[in-house]
Amino acid sequence: MTPSCPTPTQAAPVNLVIFGATGDLAMRKIYPALASLCKNGLLSHDSYILAVGRKDLDTPQYVRLMGEKLGGSIPESCMADLVPRVRYLRLDPDASESGYTLSLAMGELGDRKPKNRLFYLAVPPAAYIPLATMLGEADLGREEEGESVRIVVEKPFGRDLPTAQELDTVLHRYFKERQIFRIDHYMAKETVQNVLLLRFANALFEPVWNRRYIDHIRITAAETLGIGHRADFYDQAGVLRDMFQNHMMMLLSLCAMEPPSMFEAELVRDERSKVFRALRPLDLERLDEQLILGQYGPGMSDGQSVPGYLQEPGIPPDSTTPTFAWLKVYLDNWRWQGVPFHLCSGKRLEAKHTEITVQFKSVPVSMFRKTQGAIIPPNRLVIGIHPQEVVGLEVQTKGQGSTLCLQGQSMEFSYGAGTGPGRLDDYAKVLLDCITGDQTLFWRQDAVELCWGFLTPILDRCDCPDSELTLHTYPAGGPGPKAAQRAGS
Repeated sequence: MTPSCPTPTQAAPVNLVIFGATGDLAMRKIYPALASLCKNGLLSHDSYILAVGRKDLDTPQYVRLMGEKLGGSIPESCMADLVPRVRYLRLDPDASESGYTLSLAMGELGDRKPKNRLFYLAVPPAAYIPLATMLGEADLGREEEGESVRIVVEKPFGRDLPTAQELDTVLHRYFKERQIFRIDHYMAKETVQNVLLLRFANALFEPVWNRRYIDHIRITAAETLGIGHRADFYDQAGVLRDMFQNHMMMLLSLCAMEPPSMFEAELVRDERSKVFRALRPLDLERLDEQLILGQYGPGMSDGQSVPGYLQEPGIPPDSTTPTFAWLKVYLDNWRWQGVPFHLCSGKRLEAKHTEITVQFKSVPVSMFRKTQGAIIPPNRLVIGIHPQEVVGLEVQTKGQGSTLCLQGQSMEFSYGAGTGPGRLDDYAKVLLDCITGDQTLFWRQDAVELCWGFLTPILDRCDCPDSELTLHTYPAGGPGPKAAQRAGS
């Protein structure tokens, strides 16, 4: 009998400092995550929140803003639990006295018992370096005995290899690597974490998880939405920086990594980095065989007419920023030599879904060819990540009836049916790990640099005004560029 999961224990008290506390990320993600932790009894009653922003508000005004922004997204009991813990601080990080002001405000939080400190940079990436510098020069990154200090950074971690290294230099000037938490919220999804369990806790899968039995692996992250209110950010980033450098590469590493000797943070992160070191450099002379870029045009989405990317507010009419990319990569190591990994992500596609498809090789000889034909569909393992949290193994069986015919069937397990008391919101899971200091699901700097090193050559080409890369236009609400459909079939 499988043992029951242990009951999660409440995290140690923490003073959480949220920079950008009036912004979208704080209101849509961080406070609902805190409410989820409260609901599950995982946030200590001795934890406090210092909300830091540039707006000229006092604490009662900020609490009213929370009520307006959060609406009914947080249960009233959770709001009643969180609100007494919140203090608001108006702060201009560029002011010379800002670090001293922040130190004073933190000293006034809660009681006077020693507390762990967690600095969450819920701000645009351009503010990371100034805020990290302010914290460091105010000596707020230094840990006293029995305390912890951690800093949380959201992706993107730079926009290319040089800027990623610049950010890392500043962070490590004031914080140790064990203090730095680079968040990728995809990793907090239950089915993403389950990839490692499927592979390494089941003798059924691991023996065939290699080049001898697997034909290819496809990783897809499709969105139906456009860019929304992110025009300024997205037109500077594009799909490769927004999705591939972090989410897609992390999913690739989970599919391809070797088993660590123990399930411990650094050992797991070691194996993920080995995957990135094995990435075969892209052949820039034959890039069209491995990379297809697209940009959505006008079309229909969810029954409504929607504009193309160039018609979105704030987008230059001559923008060549890609909103879709299909990338075929190879890993030069013993396990995966010759097996292609297809990575595909785009906006304004026909359906929202994120999934990993492992396609096994076809049977070498069909004994049913006289009755069934020469082709038997191969087995596939499909790991649905969002919105369908389903693991399905597609196999061939005999169809009912007196004649011999093959029929595909799927053996499925749905995570949606598993809603036990330990189930947390995705952001709640990563926030809890930040509080407890578990870095298993987070990026390490060597992995960040390896991924940027792999992608920067093609990003340089995309950024070049005279680039010869073809940008395929596809209608919003469709399956994406036809060239990608042919290449990925």
